[in-house]
Parts: sequence; C-alpha cells; structure tokens
Amino acid sequence: MIKSMTGFAHREIRTELIVAGLLIKSYNNRYLDLSISLPPQLAKLEPRFREYLGSSSRIVHGKVECNLRLRELRLPVSVSADMEAAKSVASVLFSIGKACGMDRPPELGDLLRFEGVVAYEKDLDEEELWQVILPELAACFESYDETRRREGQATRADIDRQLARLESSFALVRANVPEIEATIKTQLSARFREVMGENADPSRILAETATLLMKYTINEEVTRLQAHLASFARILETEDSPGKKLDFLCQEINREVNTIGSKNTLIAVAQAVVEMKDALENIREQLRNIE
Repeated sequence: MIKSMTGFAHREIRTELIVAGLLIKSYNNRYLDLSISLPPQLAKLEPRFREYLGSSSRIVHGKVECNLRLRELRLPVSVSADMEAAKSVASVLFSIGKACGMDRPPELGDLLRFEGVVAYEKDLDEEELWQVILPELAACFESYDETRRREGQATRADIDRQLARLESSFALVRANVPEIEATIKTQLSARFREVMGENADPSRILAETATLLMKYTINEEVTRLQAHLASFARILETEDSPGKKLDFLCQEINREVNTIGSKNTLIAVAQAVVEMKDALENIREQLRNIE
C-alpha cells in the first residue's frame, strides 16, 4: 500500500510512572531524516526511539519529528548526605558567626542551602520505563501511520487518473503509427516528383523512403513506452515504497514521449503528446509526496 510522507499523530500518556504528551509528524524529504526530542531525564532512551521509528518496515523516507513533552515522572527518590562536607560547612559557618560576634551556632537549614551537602536523585530504571513507553509509542505510531495511509490512498487515486489520461493519449499515438509512416512516404514521393518529374526512379524513391522511415518512425519508442508503462503499473501495485523507482520510470517515459513528439508529423499525435506530458508531470508531482 502506498503511503504519504506526510503524517501527524498526538497521544497523551498517563501511567503510574509517567505523564506526558507524545507527538509524531513528518514532511516530504528525499531521505529519512529522523529528529528525536526528549526531556533530559529520558535522554538515555533516544537510541531506542530512533531504532523503533527508523526501522525500514515503518518509515523509509521523510523528515520525521518525534517529541515527548514530560509533565510528571514518578520515580523512586534516593537521598544521600555528604557528612564530611556538612561538617566542613558547619565549621566554616560557626567560625564566621564567631568572628561577627554571633553566638548562635549554624542551624540545619543553613547547611542544606549548600550544594553537595544533601543529594537528591531519582532512580531511573531505563528498561522498566521503556517497557511502559513502548506500547504508547506503538499506539501513537499506528495513528500516525494511518494518516499516511489515508493520504497515500488519495494520492494513488490521483496517480491512477493521470495514468489513465496518459494511456488514453498513448493509445491514440499507437493508432496513428501507420498514418505517420504513410504521410512520410507520400511527402517524400511528392518531393521526388516535384524535383524530377515523372521520370523519378521508383527504386530510388523506395530506398530514400526506407532511410527516412528508419529515422522518423516511432515504432521503437512505442515499444519502449509500452514496456515502461507496464513496469510502472506493476511497481505501483506490488511495492510498498515505490516512490524512487517510479520517479526514475517517469524520466524514461518522458524521454520516449519527447522523442515521439520530435518525430511526429500529425496534429492529432502532437495533441496526444501534449496530453501525455501534462499527465506525466502531474504524476511526478504526486510521486514527490509518497515513500
């Protein structure tokens, strides 16, 4: 199934350990550009987010942003005291007070104002927290992926419409191949007779006509274009991330269409070539939006 490179999803996370908001959004980009934004407390989890979202089975192309906004982290707290530091601080405070004529000894509150005397640390069990976040991330990704699938379906429908236009005009070109060759023969024969009169050598006319047909016939272009369109339809139907392959095929199709246009001598074929080029440009525009 074709997926768009643009998508969006937001999920509120509320568990016993964490309360947060998770957002995933993406834009068109030729390659995968993954940006993970986590709060400092959860920075160790970034490789896990990157591994999950960067899997080729999930996202292939696009500029993807994943943001986790932390509101509350309910982790066990460890408190420790540096007794030697506390004694040193108390001794200095006592000496300062004595020098200033203050008889009051330093109080506990005075000591706690100094950094390093008491340390507070939340015990982060990385594995436990990841097991809590992972299903939330998976649910958010599924919502995000659904928006990409919906937009991809709309894009596929438009590509199919443009492809039908191209194939309809191409059918007209194929139908006019005999007419193109007949026109070349008629014009060349008329020129010979204009220059040489009724004495024009029929064998010379045939030889020149054969040479000119080799130069201006579009049979080879028609054959290659048929093959390219068949490949386009097959890839579009069978591959999940066909964007790059289809864009390359569009270049090849465009080359054949341009060659047909340069060799053409009929107004109907010229109009069909214009239609094919317009449809092809619309297809290429839509391909820029899919993986």
